[in-house]
Amino acid sequence: MTDLADPFDAIADAPFDSALSQRYLVYALSTITARSLPDLRDGLKPVHRRLLWAMRLLRLDPAAGYKKCARVVGDVIGKYHPHGDQSVYDAMVRLAQTFALRYPLVDGQGNFGNIDGDNAAAYRYTEARLTQVAIDLMAGLDEGTVDFRPTYNGEEEEPEIMPGLFPNLLANGASGIAVGMATSIPPHNAAEVLDAAMLLIDEPEAEAARLLEHVKGPDFPTGGVIIDGPSAITEAYATGRGAFRVRARWTREDTGRGTWAAVVTEIPYGVQKGKLIEEIAALINDKKLPILEDIRDESDAEIRIVLEPRSRTVDPDMLMDSLFRLSDLEVRVPLNMNVLDAHHTPRVLGLKAVLQGWLTHQFEVLRRRSEHRLAKIDDRIELLDGYLVAYLNLDRVIEIIRTEDEPKPVMMAEFGLTDRQAEAILNMRLRSLRRLEEMEIKGERSKLEDERSGLQALLASPARQRTRMKRDLTALRDRYGLETPLGARRTTIEEAGPAREYSREAMIDKEPITVVLSQRGWIRALKGHADLASAETMKFKEGDGPAFAFHAQTTDKILIAAENGRFFTLPGDKLPGGRGFGEPIGLMIDLDGSVGVAACFTAGAGRLLLASSDGRGFIAKVEDVVAETRKGKQVVNVRPGSKLRIVRRIAEDADYVAVVGDNRKLVLFPLTELPEMGRGQGVTLQRYRDGGLSDAIALKFADGLSWSMGGGSGRTRSEADLAPWRSARGAAGRMAPIGFPRDNRFG
Repeated sequence: MTDLADPFDAIADAPFDSALSQRYLVYALSTITARSLPDLRDGLKPVHRRLLWAMRLLRLDPAAGYKKCARVVGDVIGKYHPHGDQSVYDAMVRLAQTFALRYPLVDGQGNFGNIDGDNAAAYRYTEARLTQVAIDLMAGLDEGTVDFRPTYNGEEEEPEIMPGLFPNLLANGASGIAVGMATSIPPHNAAEVLDAAMLLIDEPEAEAARLLEHVKGPDFPTGGVIIDGPSAITEAYATGRGAFRVRARWTREDTGRGTWAAVVTEIPYGVQKGKLIEEIAALINDKKLPILEDIRDESDAEIRIVLEPRSRTVDPDMLMDSLFRLSDLEVRVPLNMNVLDAHHTPRVLGLKAVLQGWLTHQFEVLRRRSEHRLAKIDDRIELLDGYLVAYLNLDRVIEIIRTEDEPKPVMMAEFGLTDRQAEAILNMRLRSLRRLEEMEIKGERSKLEDERSGLQALLASPARQRTRMKRDLTALRDRYGLETPLGARRTTIEEAGPAREYSREAMIDKEPITVVLSQRGWIRALKGHADLASAETMKFKEGDGPAFAFHAQTTDKILIAAENGRFFTLPGDKLPGGRGFGEPIGLMIDLDGSVGVAACFTAGAGRLLLASSDGRGFIAKVEDVVAETRKGKQVVNVRPGSKLRIVRRIAEDADYVAVVGDNRKLVLFPLTELPEMGRGQGVTLQRYRDGGLSDAIALKFADGLSWSMGGGSGRTRSEADLAPWRSARGAAGRMAPIGFPRDNRFG
């Protein structure tokens, strides 16, 4: 009994990180070059190329009958592509979907999915054949134009690339995610791409801007409208990276009696109609778009989505702009032309480089086709010369065949024939030995000689090659021209600005209200501008009292500033009614009941003076403190032990800030010394040895300072000369003027 070899003898010690990185690199390169990125020359990934090749071998031409997709998938995974059947079938389904490919390569029969997002039927139920586009893409495979390589098991052969003239990379686009890189190429109009290619043949130095005179932009199978400006489109194509904003196409449709509806007839590329309708329906249910009443899907073979406004007074453009912002009726389609070049190297190329690489491949195909045809002509002429010798010496040839045991060497020696010529003569059928055959041979030989001369001239002259290429491209363009049903441009390019934001105020009736907020945080809105001093207006629960009361409109935004420096926003039309005592603001905003309210007022244009009890503050714009959510927006970062105390509007003519502390010391400094911020602690307004800030106000220095004398007299007192209290920001200040209110408030 022999000793078994120890399997651990074949194990080599290596650092784990280097072994892992080496293996991962192999996997990454395989994913990049053999799975995810399309080839610059034919725009196909290996799975698509193998699908088309298998269907060609099955003779599934456009004029032939359909065959089950299961048969095609079986051939592909059994002979060429050893991967999962579902992944191969999914790739095949996409090649047949008219809403996914601008120029479908597979003609499907059966359920191949739909734009709603429904999946295709199983491959045992569906059938397929090739389209004319696929035939044009594979034209020349039998003419020696491309190399073939063995399949994964060495039993078959498959083409390394497709030689046809159809510009599939740009016409149908591609998308894929590899390892560390991705590609996203939107579909384009084939006629425009061919026009740009012919321009590049005539003018190799043409800039991208010249090419864009022909290639207007992407041309999606689902239509839509591209709203980017010329500069953005030019930049994207020049670098090979960018994005296109695509909107749905819609029209305003009158429904009688002054009412109307917006009808969407084309949706952006890559958007599933079913999910889009669910998304818009959710906007209606969540009341995020009150101006939209309903959505209906009336689509059949053509898309028809009906959007009904809340009322006839809604601006149609405002409604659609709101939907463009909030839904996938407007999307960004990325452009990342990351492709494999002729050397299988991934590169991000601009439009000109892509067209140049494709034309280089097509000129190589033209040369190889010509050389292949020349070789065929030489072989045929060799045989025709042998046939001519046989007809000129027919009796002697027959005699040799009848009398000689080995006629081939005798004929070769007597008539100077080659081995192929002698073999061809011996294989001739008797019916070919008819009279006047000599004239037919000479005529065929003469035609072949003329064709050979033309091919030799073509191979020797780049100018002739360019002329021939343009002639072939022109013939192909006629098939996919803009005037044909398949070639007509579907996506239009209309520059447009960003969608306008929906304005809530547009749907709210403007009515006067009186907002009352109590000390315990109960808020209500009375109809009309009520008397702020009346008992009916200022009624509260027992133990509660007034804190803030002011006049506003239902269209206003009500700002609430909490003592912790957080600002909240409530819409005026959503406040609880004036009957009763209102509702706690904690039900409408996330405000802890232990945190007091520092200010409550209406939003609007202008600036605010914000200051905390420790004497720090800054200036903020009103629009910067408006919050969009119930959590509010942190604006003033108060330090521990401090709270937000001052929130005052700044008059347009104000030029100084007056600050008074609990110690009754007053200081004035220029308003320009305060920074304008969106958020922060601010800067020191006044220095205190003990106590803190009592009040602060922005005023016009020349007008002096006035305050109420109190006691119900209605009289005021003024201090015209404020120079003694003028100082630099952060000073301690000096005692306030005689008669200044005892509560240390400016009023």
